[in-house]
Amino acid sequence: MDNAEEDAVQLHGDEEIIEVIDLSDTEQTPDDLAEEFEDVDFADAGNQDQDDEGWETEDEMEAEQDDSELTFSKHTGSVFCVSLDPVTNNLAITGAEDDKACVWSVSDGEVLFECTGHKDSVTCVGFSHDSKLAASGDMSGLIKVWKVETKEEIWSFEVGDLEWLQWHPGAPVLLAGTADGNVWMWKIPSGECKTFQGPNCQATSGKILPDGKRAMVGYEDGTLRLWDLKQGSAIHVIKGHDGHQGALTSMECNKDGTLVLTGSVDGQAKLINTSTGKILASFSVENGEAKNTMEEQDSNSVESVGFCNVLPLIAVAYLDGTLAIYDLSTQSLRHRCKHEVGIVHLQWEESSAVVATCNLGGVVTLWDARSGSMVSEYRGHSAEILDFTLNREASMAVTAGGDHKAKVFCLQRPDR
Repeated sequence: MDNAEEDAVQLHGDEEIIEVIDLSDTEQTPDDLAEEFEDVDFADAGNQDQDDEGWETEDEMEAEQDDSELTFSKHTGSVFCVSLDPVTNNLAITGAEDDKACVWSVSDGEVLFECTGHKDSVTCVGFSHDSKLAASGDMSGLIKVWKVETKEEIWSFEVGDLEWLQWHPGAPVLLAGTADGNVWMWKIPSGECKTFQGPNCQATSGKILPDGKRAMVGYEDGTLRLWDLKQGSAIHVIKGHDGHQGALTSMECNKDGTLVLTGSVDGQAKLINTSTGKILASFSVENGEAKNTMEEQDSNSVESVGFCNVLPLIAVAYLDGTLAIYDLSTQSLRHRCKHEVGIVHLQWEESSAVVATCNLGGVVTLWDARSGSMVSEYRGHSAEILDFTLNREASMAVTAGGDHKAKVFCLQRPDR
């Protein structure tokens, strides 16, 4: 769908003039953020339909061992995504190729409820900041929100082909990026809507910053836009020679939101100052020689990035199986941790210098970023792991696999 068609679905009715909110105070509680969003001026928007696309994976491996504590087998297709409820970390939501999401207990695998009614593979799931709501989004762009306590659907909306979905960190507000380049923002459950129009290409990656007022969005053409969620305007547009030269694949911010780390199919990770919009550093693993062609760069796409909370370190995961640990102070490569197959996702532990990865071989691996050595690995999937998440204490990993299963692994370390 082109921009003209997209614009046609936005209905602009009579809008009230809303008092401009002071954006200078960044020390706010979730309640403050929620209260602010009561004053956001949302324009009404209509639904739209998009063609469905399939997403297939293959189950070719056999699990030689199973280190998991629990296996969730209620899905009948590849499990694409998983998220834990942020308040208790006791509930997981998984989305799968079987056109549904499941909310279930990580302690016993009991299903709390199924999120049904989707028209395509569910590729985006997540809980609201207070764990009261759960969202599920499918590839065709049908997004549903469910009230966890009553297990009921309370809201749904249809956009273009869905790229990503994220809850606001302190308010019942949902953001989504779509294949037509737009980012949508809704208040839930009222459905009041605002759109942020990007370039005429996919909005491939997005991250709401901790202040809840800004979001960094990356696009297929390599550009980045830092959006003011209240005003609906772009604060910074980052592109050109120093920017990414290919589609954005991932992004993460540090604890206070002053820095964003981005990854792209161009084989580069970039560190960006969110106040100035300036690129502070570029990181790449080039195996001793420069990569001159886009084809060579594409072969080693950056798949996942992240900040360490306790040391000035970042981690960058590459499609060739390299986990690179860089020192932020010197911007130098500190360790190269090699996997036999491509890495899908990484996540740092909240309060240590240990970083976890999942890969196309179906393995979760823990690495000590101080030494670059492997701490432990966990097996059990008979196909690639497509997503995973750690609980707050980093004592548990919940995985989503191409073998139609989600698994819970207990992560044991001597220092725990």
